[in-house]
Amino acid sequence: MSTTASEIPSPEQRLNLLKSLVKPTLMLAAGLGIAGGFVLIAQALIVARVVHRVMIDGAGYREVLPQLLQLPPLMLLRAGLSWVSERVAFAASAVIRREVRNDLFQRLLDAGPLCLKGDRAGEVATVIVDGVEALEGYYSRYLPHLAVMAMVPLSILAAVLPADWISAGIMLFTAPFIPFFTILIGRGAERLNQRQWQSLARLGGYFLDRVNGLATLRMFNASRREALMIAGISDDYRRATMSVLYVAFLSALVLEFFATVSVALMAVIIGFRLLKGGMAFQDGFTVLLLAPEFYLPLRLMGNYYHARMEAIGAAERIFSLLDTPVAPRPAAPCPLPAISPLRICFEDVSFRYTPDSAPAINGVTLSLASGERVALVGPSGAGKSTLAALLLGFALPEQGRVLVNGVDLAACDPDQWRRLVAWVPQRPHIFHGTMRDNIRLGRHDASDLDILRAAGQARCEEFIARLPHGLDTVIGEQGAGLSGGQARRIALARVFLKDCPLIITDEPTAGLDARSEAMVREALNELAGGRAVLSIAHRLATLEDADRVVVMNEGRIVEQGGYDELKAAGGLFARMVAAGEGP
Repeated sequence: MSTTASEIPSPEQRLNLLKSLVKPTLMLAAGLGIAGGFVLIAQALIVARVVHRVMIDGAGYREVLPQLLQLPPLMLLRAGLSWVSERVAFAASAVIRREVRNDLFQRLLDAGPLCLKGDRAGEVATVIVDGVEALEGYYSRYLPHLAVMAMVPLSILAAVLPADWISAGIMLFTAPFIPFFTILIGRGAERLNQRQWQSLARLGGYFLDRVNGLATLRMFNASRREALMIAGISDDYRRATMSVLYVAFLSALVLEFFATVSVALMAVIIGFRLLKGGMAFQDGFTVLLLAPEFYLPLRLMGNYYHARMEAIGAAERIFSLLDTPVAPRPAAPCPLPAISPLRICFEDVSFRYTPDSAPAINGVTLSLASGERVALVGPSGAGKSTLAALLLGFALPEQGRVLVNGVDLAACDPDQWRRLVAWVPQRPHIFHGTMRDNIRLGRHDASDLDILRAAGQARCEEFIARLPHGLDTVIGEQGAGLSGGQARRIALARVFLKDCPLIITDEPTAGLDARSEAMVREALNELAGGRAVLSIAHRLATLEDADRVVVMNEGRIVEQGGYDELKAAGGLFARMVAAGEGP
């Protein structure tokens, strides 16, 4: 049964579903706020009575002292209730923000790199950081204040009604105008907030992309042009923000106007009635003390309504990320068979990224066994990386099967399978942290002795020894301070530490100097011993160590065999070699 648009929860409905995580805490925050309103009413009644006794009845200091002594504890109690209410509400919002951020990060991990190819890292980072922070006002101010807005004005109205029904009628008549205009103006603010968040996400993505490519921009003397582009996008964000602020100030003006006029109207009516003797002083003074407090929760709701709008604008992008399809997992995963020796078979495998796109892999049949080194070659877009992604479990075939010792990989737990696979990319990611932590990614429970052994096998000991703190040396983000060859040897150390039966590489020697390349190739040859190795190759020199070369084109395997055999066959591989392209 298809889901209609009306059945799809709105961002605000989904935000309200999240409040169940901290419902008792939010109820406590609202209850404390309401209790503060009751204390306020008690204060006003005591102050009105004291002033009446002193000014009208002529009571002395000693006569009103017992009532005066009640005020400091009430004032402290009200301040304490307000402070605790804000702290409790903020703690509730912190719990939700932590859960949402964890859910976002977990969803990105579950979706895998293939499902997120279209998302820019800067936009995702903006949503996870600034977008999630924008939810704070919704849970810490807007939701708790809804109950306060409903209960406190009603309580004040109940306290005013016995004293003066005319003032109570004015309150009852004017109060609905404030939320009415808040909602009316807020409808336009919702669209503006969404536009603001789109501009911020665009700015974050564009800025991060340009910072990562700063060296390239400088080399091509394009930094000034890109600076102007960033200035233009920043100006779009400025205009979007100013539009939101314009609406916020406009709504605040309208709310303040209605509240001020209403209080002034009551003050004028009460003044004339006091002059004519139609109202007791204590009753009139009580109403004047409580009237501003009657409208205060309604006015504050106008401010908090914009926190709601900001949260909804951010939530739209947050939930679009949370709705990112995850890589399929079997409902009841099959246990992996014994993997020694390992044999992998692709049986008529096809895969496409979107239903309306051309197949990235089309009818591929391929085998790989322990102790065998297979090199994938072919022009750009031939499907080499997609084939490796299918083997890594980042996606499932649209057609056909990937078998691991006779068991369909689609029926197995992908996390269990990835423990048996190691990946050596062309540009390994080095995280900000110590050398030890970066190598330990291969096995989180590894001892220092294991790490040193793996570093030695990956030919890292030479440059680690030169570092000021050895394994405890902090490496900059994306390997700042390391050469390309050193970063790739760290990636190899991770693989040695993981000690897997299957290794997948993507030309880890590309772009290295002769010495670094020789060290990486030496480590790779040692790593390949007794393991199944699938290599994505881009250069002829790296094919010398392969047992079999598989040539791909347009998602299909068009040739496979030994290097010399394929070179002599006169096919695509031979043409690539003759053209000097380097497969």
